[in-house]
Amino acid sequence: MKLWGYQAEVGRAIVESVLSRDGRVITVEIARQGGKNEISAHIELLLLVLFSPYGGNIIKASPSFDPQGLISVRRLEDRLCEYGFSGFYRRGRNFIGLGDARVYFLSADRDSKVMGMTADILLEVDEAQDVIKEKFWREFRPMGASRNATCVLYGTPWDGDSLLEEVKEMNIKLERKDGIRRHFSYSWEEVSKFNPAYRRYVEAERERLGEEHPLFKTQYCLEPVRSGKLFSERALLLMEGDFGRLSSPLGGVYIGGLDVAGEGYSRTVLTIGELDFSDASPVYREPSIRVVEHVSWEGVPVSELVPELCEVIKLWGLKRVCVDSTGIGEGVYSMLRRALGRVIKPFKFTQRSKSELGFKLLSAVNSGRLKVYRDESSYDLRNFWEEVRRARSVYKPGRVMDFGVFDGRDDYVMSLALLVEASEFKERVAEGRGRDGLGALGVQGRRV
Repeated sequence: MKLWGYQAEVGRAIVESVLSRDGRVITVEIARQGGKNEISAHIELLLLVLFSPYGGNIIKASPSFDPQGLISVRRLEDRLCEYGFSGFYRRGRNFIGLGDARVYFLSADRDSKVMGMTADILLEVDEAQDVIKEKFWREFRPMGASRNATCVLYGTPWDGDSLLEEVKEMNIKLERKDGIRRHFSYSWEEVSKFNPAYRRYVEAERERLGEEHPLFKTQYCLEPVRSGKLFSERALLLMEGDFGRLSSPLGGVYIGGLDVAGEGYSRTVLTIGELDFSDASPVYREPSIRVVEHVSWEGVPVSELVPELCEVIKLWGLKRVCVDSTGIGEGVYSMLRRALGRVIKPFKFTQRSKSELGFKLLSAVNSGRLKVYRDESSYDLRNFWEEVRRARSVYKPGRVMDFGVFDGRDDYVMSLALLVEASEFKERVAEGRGRDGLGALGVQGRRV
């Protein structure tokens, strides 16, 4: 079978445990795209062949059947066809059979109905860090009881409180007692020893995300993340720019992020950034972002705020403004859109969209692509640094992150995140374009 050395090492341990019927629980952490699903498919193929005359079930659980379970079905079908079984296996909606043996693919989501299924041969859990612990122990783990079946949990770390982390810690303690290896872990550096092309890919991801990014740490370095400060001290230093604040545009490509004051908050913040494509990543072509101005309003009614916002946006010639269109912000967005057209882009905050926004913000900061102006006299800038130092991250199941200043205002932080979202505008600055000649154009909004 075509497996790398580390994959074969895992595969042998699992198959030996299955055949010896010792009921071992094995945990497998392999860096993203390092081939853990290939290991699973090859083991399923081998066991289907071995048990086809005798019968029995392999159960494979995933956080969802569609798409995760279906991807596993297709992968096993591909391996069966690759090894010459295309005319011999049977395919049902959620199973594949060969002879009298079957692999069932089940959803492990909270509402799935799986009671009564039996794992005679092997129980597998894919992306175990996203599977509800109570669901696994109550409904899946007992499936292997009658034949003392081996159980394998595959995945990558997340918040340190997942099912995978819990079982991994149990396995490490057992290994210290009896010397039997139950936990297998291969970071991106280990995988790269077998696949140089993979090393080049992950190094590019490290450049794009920054080595402190929670997705890079968990998916490639296999280090769990903990809730705490959103920005590390290193990240705060990376944000410090060596340029001054601008009071008017100087010929660059400018964008904006607008956080609209909600109930209980009286401050609206527009963060203005200049895009620099000159040092964009050769792989991802993501521009650097220079925050050059903050414009803030306190206690201004929406009816007055929108005309002033339009003036500022026109003054700066902003190419894209990403607007918080949640709640009260929806009305502000609608009025700005009618006045200024497609320059205005909405952003609705949901648990998932906010999480993705936070990951983008961390990527821009940790990779060094985002810098903020210097101005010791700026009231806006003092508020900005106070918020970013107090901002926190909270990690939740399903690789979801919440972030913000949970005990106070976070207008500047959210405006900064929306600015990063707006930076996906991909307009090149003409070669040789200068930064002078426009002069000071006075409208600055209602400053605090």
